[in-house]
Amino acid sequence: MRRPNSTTLEYVTSTNGRTRHITLIDPAKQDAHTAANRAMIAVECGSSMIFVGGSTDTPDEVVHATCKAIQEAFELRAFASSQDPESDEDQWHIPVVLFPGGAHALSPAADAITFMMLMNSNTRRFLIGEQIRGAPYLEKFGVEPLPTGYLVCAPGGRVGEVGDAELIQPDDTELVHAYALTARMFGFKLLYLEAGSGAESQVHPTLIEKARTVAGLTLVVGGGIRSSEQAALAADAGADWIVTGTLTEDANDLDELRQRIRSIVEAIQ
Repeated sequence: MRRPNSTTLEYVTSTNGRTRHITLIDPAKQDAHTAANRAMIAVECGSSMIFVGGSTDTPDEVVHATCKAIQEAFELRAFASSQDPESDEDQWHIPVVLFPGGAHALSPAADAITFMMLMNSNTRRFLIGEQIRGAPYLEKFGVEPLPTGYLVCAPGGRVGEVGDAELIQPDDTELVHAYALTARMFGFKLLYLEAGSGAESQVHPTLIEKARTVAGLTLVVGGGIRSSEQAALAADAGADWIVTGTLTEDANDLDELRQRIRSIVEAIQ
C-alpha cells in the first residue's frame, strides 16, 4: 500500500539511521487469506514493509492473489484507523513489495519490486535474463522497480544452488567491498546480502560491516535470522533493513507469530 506523496524507493532508502524490519511472506506456504492475516500481525508488531515471494516455482496467479489480499486488508485497516482518533492510519501505509524468484512471479497489485541482479551468479539468466523477461510486464503494470544488487553469502541454501552463485564466505571482506562498490557504480540503490531461506547461519557480521563502508547504498540483510540476538547482530553491523521469513512460516499460531516478530523489532530498534 503506497505511502501518500512518496515513492517506495524514497521510503526504503530514507532510513534515518535506524534499522527497520521486513516480513517476507512466501505465497507458496499458505493461502492468500492466511497471508493477509500474517501481514497484518506483522505490521501491528512493527514490521515496516512486506515482501511477497521466495519460492522459485510459484505461479503468478498465486503471487497476485496474495498481494491483492494483503493490499485489501491494509486498505480496510487504514480506513478503520482513519475513523478512530486514537489510531494511526499511517501505520498501514507501508509497501507490499515483490521479492520474486523470477519473471513468472509478478503481480500488478504490488507497490514495487526488488529489481535484482544476482551479482555473484555464474548464469546469465540471473544476471540479466529474468530481468529482460519481466521488465515489459512491470512497465505495463506500473510496478515501481527498486534497483537492487543481490549477493548470496554462505551457506547460501536453495537460492545459492538455483542461482548458481559463487558464495561469499565470511572472510571475503574485500570481495564484498568490491561488489558493493560495483553495485553503487551500476546505479543500484539497494544491496541485499542473503544467506539463504532457512539457512543454518546468518550473513556474517564482518561482511555487513565491510559493505556498510560503501556510501550511497541501502543495506538489506536476510537469511538465517531466527532470533532477536541474530537480528541485533545484523543491525549493529550496519544493516538498514532486516528480513525474516522462516520464523513467520514456522509459527504455530498467531500469538506465537506476534511474539516472534515483536521480539525481532524490539531488538533492532
